[in-house]
Amino acid sequence: MNLTELNRVATAMVAPGKGILAADESSGTIKKRFDAIGVESTEASRRDYREMLFRSKEAMSQYISGVILYDETIWQDAKDGTPLVKLIEQAGAIPGIKVDEGTQALPMCPGETVTIGLDKLAERLKKYYERGARFAKWRAVIDIGSGIPSMTAISVNAHALARYAALCQAAQIVPIVEPEVLMDGDHDVDRCYDVTQRVLNKTFQELRVQRVALEGMVLKPNMAISGKTCAKQASVEEVAEKTIRLLKACVPAAVSGIAFLSGGQSDEEATAHLNAMHKLGPLPWGLTFSYGRALQAAPQKAWSGKAENVTAGQRAFSHRARMNGLAAKGEWQSSLEQKAA
Repeated sequence: MNLTELNRVATAMVAPGKGILAADESSGTIKKRFDAIGVESTEASRRDYREMLFRSKEAMSQYISGVILYDETIWQDAKDGTPLVKLIEQAGAIPGIKVDEGTQALPMCPGETVTIGLDKLAERLKKYYERGARFAKWRAVIDIGSGIPSMTAISVNAHALARYAALCQAAQIVPIVEPEVLMDGDHDVDRCYDVTQRVLNKTFQELRVQRVALEGMVLKPNMAISGKTCAKQASVEEVAEKTIRLLKACVPAAVSGIAFLSGGQSDEEATAHLNAMHKLGPLPWGLTFSYGRALQAAPQKAWSGKAENVTAGQRAFSHRARMNGLAAKGEWQSSLEQKAA
């Protein structure tokens, strides 16, 4: 393992004013998104859509540090035969790959899941590295509900995350460690804070046990946020203050960077929260975004599967990327959104 190189890549992933595009939707998820805009989900339509994003020169070169790909996408070529991975590299961004294989029910723990995909991961990582991937992603899903999460669910998911991270570093690939506490439910922001604290503490304990070099990884956590159906929604300032307090308590300064997931927040909420956190600096690690839907909902709608809308789609993508790039430096203002509209 070359830690200097891993650290260089991890640091580039959270470079000031840049963030990570999560374009790793599974075939099922992208079908749902395409259904919503009336586009048939085929291998060609998925490729055309992602090619449109990766060819957005302004967004990709100025505001996107890396792109998380799905297995299908990393092997695809653009219409002109250029590998999509090459388009990402040409824009100055780093190609990455989602390597987990989804979740399955956790035995003896009703309503809880464990992420699978560790079998043969070492061989898969080797192939992805040869194809150009320099970082990977694995998502653990923790649900808040009556009597859950159990310590069992937290432990097995933290253990799997750490095993995955160690395998990545052995393959010279930077692991994005993503323990996501879902915002589904009616719990308040403090309950989210407590659960996330338990999850992060257990995750870092496992990372240490499995000898993962913190300087060569990126954390992708949820924010401390109210559940979607909670009657009292925490303000932008409260989310920012509690999230930073939580991260400072749980995340060692050695970690190269933190890139938040948007996890069901609206486009503007995800941007506003990140911006407010940067007002609370200085911070011990690079702090940015790794958004999927919050970067893509607008371009998907603008594009709607039509070749003549590619420019409009790219414009929408560039706008969201720029807004989040500004937020990642604490320079975003809601008035900028109105101007664009």
